[in-house]
Amino acid sequence: MQRDDLVDLNAFLVVAEQRSFTRAAAKLGTSQSALSHTVRRLEARLGVRLLTRTTRSVAATEAGERLLGTLRPAFDEIGAQLTSLSELREKPAGTIRITTAEHAAITVLWPALKRLLPDYPDIHVELSIDSSLTDIVAERFDAGVRLGEALAKDMIAVRIGPDVRMIVVGAPAYFEKRPVPLVPQDLAAHSCINLRMLSSGGLYPWELEKDGREVRVRVEGQLAFNHMYMVTQAALDGFGLAFVMEDRVSSYLKDGRLVQVLEDWCPAFPGYHLYYPSRRQPSAAFSLLVDALRYRG
Repeated sequence: MQRDDLVDLNAFLVVAEQRSFTRAAAKLGTSQSALSHTVRRLEARLGVRLLTRTTRSVAATEAGERLLGTLRPAFDEIGAQLTSLSELREKPAGTIRITTAEHAAITVLWPALKRLLPDYPDIHVELSIDSSLTDIVAERFDAGVRLGEALAKDMIAVRIGPDVRMIVVGAPAYFEKRPVPLVPQDLAAHSCINLRMLSSGGLYPWELEKDGREVRVRVEGQLAFNHMYMVTQAALDGFGLAFVMEDRVSSYLKDGRLVQVLEDWCPAFPGYHLYYPSRRQPSAAFSLLVDALRYRG
């Protein structure tokens, strides 16, 4: 294999993953026309069409998909081996990409990173804030952060945070007009603020539990948001009940701006875990970060 072959194959891989010559060119630091020429040259050399091009999108052909299936793991392995060379340096180095929800980034990841990074200037960390369930292998992340340990079998999970709790809250002004709910069934008579899940597109059912009995409640109300900040704000303004992370609203509970209800139906559950592929060869930088994040409570 010639050096140009690797360059051309990498160009095809980036275009196929980005599904756009424009985005791929920006990522590779080249021009769109040069990238298009590179892919055509590869197609001519192989004698098959690898990409289907339209005015709006780019998609891999059947031949392109077969080639992608070989290239992705091969280039990932090359990348991992190059990263592992940083272990030969005096200090750990390299870039670590993590996909995470906003709450975990604020409460767990950033506190650990701001302690670790000043001592290791050659370690670079990119946090992608996304509440959807990202495929970390396909999207080329080094790790992801999610609640609990319900992860794919080929993933390693490391606990990085304490137990957490979702609770039901409302403003005192709201309860001036509505009775306090005592059991989940009472929520049917209340205006509740829904959260739209980015991963599924559906509304998040309130998951309540007491004495081993689990209840999933589909609540109704005037408002639905896809961001927890707005859910909390609407509750503060008296528009209904909200189901939120306890630590998000602890200050509002203390100063009386919010009131907790159905407390006995809101048990704690396993907190955030860092997860990554079991076949991954951890670099010195990644191992250092995992150790810094590991929960020891």
